[in-house]
Amino acid sequence: MTHHNNATNASTETDPWADIRPFMDHEVADVLARLSRDNELLDALTRFKLPRLARWAPSLARMLASRAVRREVKGVSSVYEFQMRIAHYMERMIRTTTDAFEVTGLDKLDPNGAYLFIGNHRDISLDPAFVNYALYQANRDTVRIAIGDNLLKKPYVTDLMRLNKSFIVPRSARGKRAMLTAYQQLSAYIRHSITEDQHSIWMAQREGRAKNGIDHTEPAIIKMLTMARRTSERDMVFGDAIAELKLVPVSISYEYDPCDVQKAQELHDIDTQGSYAKSEFEDISSIVAGITGSKGRVRLHFGTPVGSDMATPDEVAAEIDRQVIGGYRLFPSHYLALEALGEAPELVARKAITRQDRESFKARLAEVPEPLRLYWLAQYANPVKHKAGRLTL
Repeated sequence: MTHHNNATNASTETDPWADIRPFMDHEVADVLARLSRDNELLDALTRFKLPRLARWAPSLARMLASRAVRREVKGVSSVYEFQMRIAHYMERMIRTTTDAFEVTGLDKLDPNGAYLFIGNHRDISLDPAFVNYALYQANRDTVRIAIGDNLLKKPYVTDLMRLNKSFIVPRSARGKRAMLTAYQQLSAYIRHSITEDQHSIWMAQREGRAKNGIDHTEPAIIKMLTMARRTSERDMVFGDAIAELKLVPVSISYEYDPCDVQKAQELHDIDTQGSYAKSEFEDISSIVAGITGSKGRVRLHFGTPVGSDMATPDEVAAEIDRQVIGGYRLFPSHYLALEALGEAPELVARKAITRQDRESFKARLAEVPEPLRLYWLAQYANPVKHKAGRLTL
């Protein structure tokens, strides 16, 4: 597996992206030492692994957790080595929580090229994790991952994400000027990563997960991506700014979403109460649920680079949508949800559905609280309608 030495691409004198970029190799040891002493991380680990001891002897539980963390990362002195430790857990997660993981389209992309992968967004951590695992299996370098600062409420979470090559997308900046400055910095970092560092990036096509199962690219993201080129070249050609970033749409499909009930609850509350009150650590809970929950089959499809014949952000967004929807794999769960809703029976591919598929779907649906069922079913049915051009966005 090829990998970049992250320390070579930034000078110690000038580091314009120091507050948003992933950690570099020379920073890894200090960050790992800090994590092994972080009481919030240690408490979180003990609550998960040693709940009884954490309750009765928290300091002892913390000491054991600290020792376990140090043992786990012993000998890790680079980002690459840290990710190789993660790969072991990723393999176990795929083995224990999925029935199959299929990758298509990656073989059509230059193994030595740097791409800006823009994907549909269903799971906070697993969407880019599956992209990374596909690249790892193909002996290609992993991506730098765009992650919203709304997910980074705890210092230990920020440290872990940046160790795993995540960079920070500003969502909490206050005021127009602050947001503009933050997005200019972000745009410049993404452009630098692709064109100078030759390092691929993954980012979502929209802010937040598609909780209703409808994948749609936000044109504002495309505008942000071209800001850096527009700042350096007043007379830039829009299509050239897009082409140099080598945007590749990526489509991930989960047969079952471990967070489907929570998403249904959010949509239900917005519909019935006008808003949804997110709990303080809900995003962390969603990450854990996504990793540990049963997903059935998972399919990841890599599209083809968006060309220079694009004139507007809306055109680029439409092309990303076309490729994401085209590459999206429909599973029996999608057809069965549409059938349960009694909508568009001609779109239900009954020959693709086995008796086991029906039984699994029925058992899963039975666990969904009655008031949430329509929202739960719509999550799975909407991709069928979207692929068939039956949705109005």
